[in-house]
Amino acid sequence: MDIIFEAKWLKIAEKSRHFKLFKDKNKYRAVEFSKKFRLGGEISEASLSVTALGVFNAYINGRKVGSDILCPGWTSYKTRLQYFTYDVTELLKEDNELMVEAGTGWRFHNVSEWATQDIAADGIGIICALGIRYADGKRELIISDESWRARYSKVVFNHIYDGEKADYTAPAEETAVKVFTHPKSVLIPAEGERVREREIFSSPKLIITPKGEKVLDFGQEITGYVEFRGQEKRGTVITLRHFETLDKHGNVYTANLRSAKQTVTVIAADEGFVFKPRFTFYGFRYVEVEGIEKVSPADFRAIAVYSDIKRTSSFECSVPLLNRLYENILWGQRGNFLDVPTDCPQRDERLGWTGDAQVFAKTAAINFDVKKFFTKWLNDLRAEQLPDGNIPNTCPVNKFRNGYGSTGWADAAVIVPWELYLAYGDVGILRRYYPMMKGWVDYMAHTAEANAHGTGKDFVHPWRATGHYGDWLALDKKDIFSVVGRTDTGLIATAYLIGSAKILVKTGKLLGQDVAYYEKLVEDASEFFRNEYMTGGRMKQDTETACVLALEFGLSEDPIATAAQLDEYVEKAGGLNTGFLGTAYILYALSDNGYASRAYDLLLKETPPSWLYPITKGATTVWERWNSIEPDGSFASAGMNSLNHYAYGAVFGWMFTNLVGINYDESAPGYARVVYAPIPDKRITRVKGSIDTARGTVSAEYELKEGAWRFTVTIPAGVEAVARVSGKEFALKEGRNEFTLNG
Repeated sequence: MDIIFEAKWLKIAEKSRHFKLFKDKNKYRAVEFSKKFRLGGEISEASLSVTALGVFNAYINGRKVGSDILCPGWTSYKTRLQYFTYDVTELLKEDNELMVEAGTGWRFHNVSEWATQDIAADGIGIICALGIRYADGKRELIISDESWRARYSKVVFNHIYDGEKADYTAPAEETAVKVFTHPKSVLIPAEGERVREREIFSSPKLIITPKGEKVLDFGQEITGYVEFRGQEKRGTVITLRHFETLDKHGNVYTANLRSAKQTVTVIAADEGFVFKPRFTFYGFRYVEVEGIEKVSPADFRAIAVYSDIKRTSSFECSVPLLNRLYENILWGQRGNFLDVPTDCPQRDERLGWTGDAQVFAKTAAINFDVKKFFTKWLNDLRAEQLPDGNIPNTCPVNKFRNGYGSTGWADAAVIVPWELYLAYGDVGILRRYYPMMKGWVDYMAHTAEANAHGTGKDFVHPWRATGHYGDWLALDKKDIFSVVGRTDTGLIATAYLIGSAKILVKTGKLLGQDVAYYEKLVEDASEFFRNEYMTGGRMKQDTETACVLALEFGLSEDPIATAAQLDEYVEKAGGLNTGFLGTAYILYALSDNGYASRAYDLLLKETPPSWLYPITKGATTVWERWNSIEPDGSFASAGMNSLNHYAYGAVFGWMFTNLVGINYDESAPGYARVVYAPIPDKRITRVKGSIDTARGTVSAEYELKEGAWRFTVTIPAGVEAVARVSGKEFALKEGRNEFTLNG
């Protein structure tokens, strides 16, 4: 057992009206807990284990311990709280001070609708233990206990959505700590990728808006914060306001942040300062500066912050807008993979929506190594699963209405583990999460059976009317600002039930499980789907998404007819009008069924709605809506209009497997067997891409020269590979392969 279990939970003592934690002005004030100690001789090693109710930074003798930030991250706090262990041998000297500064973090924010569901403590608290081994073999343990001291930090306000305020003129009155009771059974060693500072953007462009606002443009939308220097006189109030875009007149636009303030406030003292937030993050490209008479861009730098995931993909082609789309997708993933896969990093939400995660999982695992990142999140999803198998729509769970069981969202419990297995070839992933996967499919099946009672049918759709988000933000309604698309939610949910059950059957067979019941479920539900929603291979409902899901989940008895219907609808609409669920699969549905040229039409379209249109409007990440910013510069509904949402970035999964052409073989996952199957299009004359796998780097490139396609594919040692190009199939050897096919 780790030494942290020997320690005690501490909070600041409430000894007077000035020390009432989480009441009045101190409600969101950071707290510093400290302990001075003297070493008993020469040491050979020392380690510190620490966590907090809130988020923390630890320091020894004024030096920060570790490079992590926003620890302990966001988990299902009622059952899982990560603690972090560091080697601190090099930080210790003869006389020492250990200090842990803690802020509110995800646990204690006050936006009630999004608040963490289970807050089991009344305020910020910490627990830590420092273990020391001396050169002579003796051991010493310094734990958080009654001997520690506490005081309020110069950070007088901190909040996940609203930002931070530092008052350098605030008094620092030291007081006692209070030991309190909180479960230690929830403590777990850190599981996820550490959140760290990454890219730095210096020397922003200074803009004076038509309204006279002083604005810094960092050129790229990121998730993180700004570090800046100040030299203002004592009492000067400096405010930074973070936001995503300027309005069509060139002025500051913050309406789409909803209630999130996204500010930094610093009250200067006599001496200069360098400040950056320690307990929150912001989604922004632009920063408005107030309180500094002469703003010098050299004094400001933006720091991108996200989980320490390793980049694994590359992509480049002859179409500059597609190259920028790829970069936007990467930045959307970076900005939203901050400990949990969030929907957006800026407004008063920033939740781990399960639907966003499942549609993007394949692309996520191409772009970055996300095995460890998603494993930590899936452990929370498993912890949040209800006894009846139901799965939440966000993880960790919050107080949002209709919080469980939305089709296409809760299916993340099945789809994300399966995508990780295919990407990394680790059957242990499936073994670990099979009970969760089975529980969710059982929940859907049992609900269907309950609804079927007395109808004389073996299967009817389980949730025909309630609890579903549908094809979120599709544009196939007359009201283009409607959030739920026109495709029937019963159709969507039945399709996803079958899709998840099919994955469960494959998973069960890999694990040696009896899956006869689930095979029968797939058969019955598929028959119901065809009888209820199809006629002669055509969908009864005239939406693109209806056709897409029938094709993606193998539900059509006549895929040729269904694909032709989809092509008709795309032609009639002049492009795509799908939402979160339909968009993830529409290009596959077209290219897998003989309509690759139409898929490229959609990919290369520059007018709205399309993937490339936002880039023509200056986007540097992926938008939440196809129509987030209209051609005339006006905005979609401010209530649901993030400019950094990764869901539609799922298109890169198709770009990588069909444009670049690199695929894993499902029968030999983790790229143990590579299938090279590009579908070239003459509108894109040069394509190059690669992926770093556990077996080495797979790379491919091709170019149209003198009427012929010239291909080069490099296969790592020990990897079997086959090429399927232009109707031809042949084996590829290890190392470099070159071949030419007529264009």
